[in-house]
Amino acid sequence: MTGITVKARKKLMLFSGRAYPELGNEIGECLGIAPTPTRVSDFANGEIFVRFLESIRGCDAFVLQSHTAPINQWIMEQLIMVDALKRASAKRITVVTPFFGYARQDKKSHGREPISARLMADLFAAAGADRLMAVDLHTAQIQGFFDGPVDHLFALPILASYVEGRLDVSQVTVVAPDAGRVRVCERWTDRLGSPLAIIHKRRDPDVPHQVAGDVAGRTCIVVDDMIDTGSTITKAAEALFAQGAARVIVTATHGVFSGDAVDQLKNSRISEVIVTSTLPIPPEKRFDKLTVLSIAPLIARAIQEVFSDGSVTSLFEGRT
Repeated sequence: MTGITVKARKKLMLFSGRAYPELGNEIGECLGIAPTPTRVSDFANGEIFVRFLESIRGCDAFVLQSHTAPINQWIMEQLIMVDALKRASAKRITVVTPFFGYARQDKKSHGREPISARLMADLFAAAGADRLMAVDLHTAQIQGFFDGPVDHLFALPILASYVEGRLDVSQVTVVAPDAGRVRVCERWTDRLGSPLAIIHKRRDPDVPHQVAGDVAGRTCIVVDDMIDTGSTITKAAEALFAQGAARVIVTATHGVFSGDAVDQLKNSRISEVIVTSTLPIPPEKRFDKLTVLSIAPLIARAIQEVFSDGSVTSLFEGRT
């Protein structure tokens, strides 16, 4: 005998940063495990210290951090966690970002601009990540920025199931708030069997948005990947009502709600705003029209598929 043979073992370990521990605990409950105990603290000058309190040698590590405000702090914390895992001999490291920061900067629109989404992918690769997992990236091309597997999850089944259970879809028109959302909205129309309308977004505040499609007398579902300041969504709703829409409902995967977004949405004629729990929404940003659907079961199922060398795509086949 010239070697030692051991039976292969696999161990899944979940690690959650401080940005959104509630989501980490919920995903852990879905998986039947608890997030790994971790000591994370800040030095007096703001530098971040991370130490895991259990052995992680040879484990399949899933590092969860949703890039909420203050976004740069939480991205840096996740990078440091990945570095610590690599140096502690984790077998495979998967970065789980329900909301992937800097995703809107995915191309150069003008000279002398960065492509920050690519920089993010490079940073995680340099830190030691083997795989990325994200929910509804701003554009699908971001998957190509990371030199390794990327699991792009879709919130559409969660959002669409909620809508199907509460509306007569024969009276629904799916609305893309700009040209960039058309492909996603086409998946919605395939799912609901509803017509599609598109809003021509005008940058000039004195020129009203134009609507292409049948919206008069119908319930319009505006589909976007995120709601940040709320201005795009509220202007889209105004344009739809001007064309005779009977009701406007907004769905988005990520509820960022920056600035006065909450006030804009509360004071608008929008009937309901539906988002998922990819980002924490504190009590002061919740309002009567807001519905938050849990993303934890979807992420937990994807983690289980990756760990067991199954198919993440199978979670969406025939459902998007």
